This record gives sequence, structure tokens and C-alpha cells, in this order.
Amino acid sequence: MIQGLPTSHPADTVLRVVSITNALRGLQSLGAILDRLLYEARKLVRADAGTIFLVDGGDLVFSYVHNDSLFNADAVTRHVYLASRLPVDGTSLAGFVARKAAPLVIDDVYAMDPALPVHFNDSFDCRTGYRTRAVASLPLVSSRGRVVGVMQLINPADDDGRPTRFSPADIVLLTLLADQATAIVESGLVTEEFILRMARMAELRDPAETGPHVRRVGNYAAEICHVLAIRQGLSVPEAKRRKDMMRVAAMLHDVGKVGISDRILRKPGPLTSDEYAVMKGHTLLGATLFANPVSEVDAWSRDVALYHHQHFNGAGYPGQADTLPGHARDVAPPLSGEDIPLPARITAVADVYDALVSQRVYKPPFAPTEAARIIAEGSGSQFDPAVVEAFFSIEDVIAAIRCRYPE
Repeated sequence: MIQGLPTSHPADTVLRVVSITNALRGLQSLGAILDRLLYEARKLVRADAGTIFLVDGGDLVFSYVHNDSLFNADAVTRHVYLASRLPVDGTSLAGFVARKAAPLVIDDVYAMDPALPVHFNDSFDCRTGYRTRAVASLPLVSSRGRVVGVMQLINPADDDGRPTRFSPADIVLLTLLADQATAIVESGLVTEEFILRMARMAELRDPAETGPHVRRVGNYAAEICHVLAIRQGLSVPEAKRRKDMMRVAAMLHDVGKVGISDRILRKPGPLTSDEYAVMKGHTLLGATLFANPVSEVDAWSRDVALYHHQHFNGAGYPGQADTLPGHARDVAPPLSGEDIPLPARITAVADVYDALVSQRVYKPPFAPTEAARIIAEGSGSQFDPAVVEAFFSIEDVIAAIRCRYPE
């Protein structure tokens, strides 16, 4: 159970809400914002579990799930990617809140007033043995009155760790946090959409660069990065910060393809040596977009764009950057091993794996087991062995990501 702040010091807790919103503003991606928001909301009221849903059309999408009693880190990550949707139809707790744009607090979901127009879906409890009791569901409402999501907290505890109900003071604080955080969540949604639009520019040129492909590569890379960060002994906040940057950078790995001719990108047959030389230039073009990085995530994006085709043994490209006129030979010196930036080494595995398991104009999709075999065979030559090992340590998460973002 995470430790919250004493309820006897409400002023301190209000200051904590201000501190939380300031911390949220410093995060790069939507996923990191939602994860931190849910963690901090739970901490305020000592909630054992929680979920954040985002509105997508007429549905609520499970976007982040925490449960201290049931999930370790990998299990909760897998659950997030496998989680499904709820209709915004007013029958579920979260759906009712999204539809009415008003909080809903239930002391015990198994003893609800039958006059309430909602019901509790106990399938999760039945499947896992968990016992949901008190639930507080709060809408995330934009300044324009649009519901962008729902934050749901489950099973709070008192100062001694005993199960309790949500107090009126709890709801006031959670409402304050939800109100303050919604603008930041909206900003994260805008950033995510901007990244996807940049990726879609590449998709317009190269049919292989689909939106789902970009999301899968970004999330594969983010999860691998998180594993490596924890294994390096980094703190959980730092590991999450790197995971956040990795997702953004990996999603933009092929953005340089916007500068490559359709004649080459859409050619159904093999490329000539001259055409392949031009194709390799997409790494340089992508890196050029981030040539003067103003943030760490920009620097990661530059390194990923430039080096995600550079092999661990020094083969691959860009090698010496002489594939495009006007580029000096020392723009991208040939690198190998750990001299290749880690974000690029991670993205290399993520990108190749997804290309293998995906349909392409020149090949059918490989079975995941065959793709995994090819990745394993490339360890030490094409790929960093440490990255490959981290990839295989989260195969269940990788499979869940494939399910979450189908073509």
C-alpha cells in the first residue's frame, strides 16, 4: 500500500496537489502524465487501486491501471495493453460519470442502492479474487466542458492502513486534482496527436509506416528501455522519465522518410544500389529535423532517427554519412557496440521485430516465434545483446502491445 499524507493536515495536502500539477507539466508523453496522475491521486487518499479511462469516440479506453494488491510492474503493464473498452452509455460506473460529467462515489459496490441507474461489473473481481469495495469516479473535464476521461480510485485506507470509505474531504481533493490535471492531460493528447501526425506524414510516403506500427514500435521500445533502466539501478522516477522519452523518440524513428521519393518508397520490387543509397538517407533527413535539440527528448529523437539502422557490429547504416549530396562525411561517423546511442540500439530491436511480424508488400507476416528467433540470432551482430535479453524478458508485454495496436 502506498503511503499518503495525513488527513489532519489539509493545507499540506492542497500544497501537494499544486506540487503534483507542477510535476505533471514537466512530463513529455501522455502515458507518463496518466501514470503519474494516477499514482499521485492514489497517494492522496491511500487508494489500493485505480484506473484512468480516456474518451475515444463513444467509448472509454482503459489507459492506465494500478493495483497494489494484484499486480507487479510487468503484470500491470501487460494488463494496460490488454485492457478493453467500455461504452459511454451510463450503465457502468465510469460510463455514467463520463456521460453526466459529474463525480460518483460508492461506499460498497456490492451494496449499492438498487435505485441507482448503474451497475458494477464484477467480472474482474471474479476472475482475480480481488474485492472491490469503495469506488470514487471523477470526470476529467476540459475548460470547454468536454469530458476527456475518467479517473477512478478504488479501496482507500485510513491512516492505519485499514479499509475505509472515501470522505467528503477526499472527494474535494481529488476533484481539485482532476480539475487541475485535465489541462495537462489535454496537452499530452495534443502532443501525442502531433507525434502521430508527423508519423502519418511518413505513412503518406511509405505504406509500411502505419499509425499502429509507429505506436507498437514506440511502446516496445519504451518497455525495453524501462527494463534496462531498472537493471542499471536507476530510481523508479528516472526509469519512468527515460521510458517516457523513449516512447516519443521511437515513434519518430522513420520521420525522415518524408524526404524520400515515392518512386523509391513505393517500389514493389528490389531497390537498385543507387536507390538503396538514397533510401538510407532517411536516417540523415530524420536527424536533421532535430539537428539543434532544445530538450533531451529532441536529442534522443535525433539519435534514434540517425542510428536505428546501425548494427551493433558496425555494419548497417548510416555508417559514413556520404549517401546524400551536401552532407559532410563526419556527420555520422560509423559506430559500433555501446558507442551507438542506447535509444537507437533499443529502437533497432523494436523496429525490426515489428517489421517481421507485420504484413509488407514484399512479404507475409512472420509468426511471433519465428520473428523472435531472428532477433535472437542477431544478438551480438545486428543487435545489442543486453537489449535483446531485455526484449525477451517481457515477451508477454510485447504480445499485449501487438494486441492493443492491430493494423
